[in-house]
Formats: sequence, structure tokens, C-alpha cells
Amino acid sequence: MTPGGILYSFRRCPYAIRARLALAAAGVQVEVREVTPRAKPPELLAASAKGTVPVLARPDGEVLEESLDIVLWALGQRPEGEEARETLTHGPAAALIAECDGPFKRHLDAYRYGDHGRKEHREAAAEILRRWSALLEAPLVGLEALGWILLPFVRQFRLSDPEAFAQDSHMEALSRWLAGFEGGAALETVMAPPWGRRQIWRSPRWLYHLALEGDWQEARRRGVYLRSTRGMGIEEVGFIHASWSQQVEPTWRRFYGDGPEVRLLVIEPARLTAAGLEVREEAAPESGERFPHIYGALPIEAVLLAERFAPLPEVGSP
Repeated sequence: MTPGGILYSFRRCPYAIRARLALAAAGVQVEVREVTPRAKPPELLAASAKGTVPVLARPDGEVLEESLDIVLWALGQRPEGEEARETLTHGPAAALIAECDGPFKRHLDAYRYGDHGRKEHREAAAEILRRWSALLEAPLVGLEALGWILLPFVRQFRLSDPEAFAQDSHMEALSRWLAGFEGGAALETVMAPPWGRRQIWRSPRWLYHLALEGDWQEARRRGVYLRSTRGMGIEEVGFIHASWSQQVEPTWRRFYGDGPEVRLLVIEPARLTAAGLEVREEAAPESGERFPHIYGALPIEAVLLAERFAPLPEVGSP
């Protein structure tokens, strides 16, 4: 496999899906780091100041910050890739891609997220797709790489209103193309681990704390989190137990493995400093392993995310 470096990705993002499809098809080996727009890890921002996914940080120091650049680079790793690269960057295919990433994406976003004119934007996006559907007899549109680039966005449109999409007779050819894509192994592969993870990548620069669901909901009502660990408050212990990224699963197995509903709080150290809270790395009495301890009540503004926690599988487990 070709070493590709680190791919910052977001599982549901169509730009990230197209990049993963190209990299997987090219047999490029990457470390996929799942991120969310609500909590961008400092490592992503160090690699790319714009902070949007996908970003491919290659081993040689090159950083590819655009999904199309990643697709074209991945194609270059395949023996037949140069011909596909040429097709995608010139002529009708290039025009389709420009329309996808320009007018179609603008109408799609306005339809899905806008407050005004949603019906009009849906119709404008649909009209573009009807024209694409009429082009499907051309051999060019059957190009595998063009499907990677266009179909994640067509899929996003269909998922917004599956019934209306299915009933549009002017999209029958496009619908068949999309159905083959959605039912194919390529999409299935990049939506499952290790290409597509449902849990965010844990930056070693952040702190982590496991909280019972009820304790977290109480903290949201109060605006401050006051638990030290399971069954003990900060007033009893004097600090909040936290973990580094590699300590989360062992801590869960020891204290929460009997199955209660748990949130993983992702905590930004700089926000703790701004709130006047001290973090000390101190040894656990039983093992001597050093853990971060937060001295003081935790304001919920310092919590970047409160994910529903599911432990990662142990190394070597099936």
C-alpha cells in the first residue's frame, strides 16, 4: 500500500466521502482522524488554518486541503490514473464538477439549511440533476472517479427527500447510477471503520472525563459540572478526575464497565486556564500512573463536546 499520511475527515461530509473513496480505491494507507466542525482538534488547525475537511497531511510534509486535490493525487497513485486525471480536469467532466461544487452545492445548502426560498432552491438543484441525468448515455459520465466526485452530493440531495427524488421521472438514469453507488462495496467500505468512524479522534492535547448521563444533564442545568468521578463529588475529592486520550478506555472499564449510560466530555485546556482552573498531572495511588486532575468546578463552556460514549475495541479483539 502507498503511505498517504493523515486524513482529517468527517464521516457524513460529501467532500470527505469523495476523498475517502479515491484513497481507498488507490490502495493508499492513511490514518483517518474523524473530526467534527463543533470541535476542531489543534492538530487539524496546525495542518490547515481553514479547518475544514478533508485535509490530507502527507508524510513528506505536503498538505492537500481540497477534496478534489486529494482525489487527483490518489488517482496519480494508480497505474491508469493519468488518463482519469486528464479527463476530470478538462472538458465536460471538469464542467460537471465545477457545477457540482458551485451552483448545485449552493442550492443544496440553501434548500437543506436556509430559512427562505427552500422550495425554490430545491427546484434549482433538481433541475441541475435532471440535466445530469440526460447526459448519462455519454461514456464519460460512467467514469468511476467522476462518480466519486458527484454522487456523494447527489446522495445528500436524495436523502433530504427520498420520496420526491424517487418520483421524479426526469431523474431515472441518475437514480439508477446513484442506486448502484449506494448499494456498492466502495461506499460501504468508506462509511465503515477504519475509513468512516462514528467517534471523533481523540487529540492528545485535549482532556477527557467520563460522566454519567444524569450528572451531565444536571451540569447543563446548573452551568457547571461538580462531579469528581462516579459516585463522588468535587467537594469530597477536591478535584475532577480526568484522562489523557489513551487512558479513556481503561478508566471506563474500571469504573463504568457495568453498563451505565455515559458521556465522554472533551475538554479544552486553554478554556480551563481562561476560567482560572489549574490542571495538575498526578500519580494514582494504586498504580503510579499519572492522570490530569482539574482543580475546581468545571464550567460547561470548557466542554467542547459531550459525546455518548461507546468504548473502542481493545487491540487484538475481533
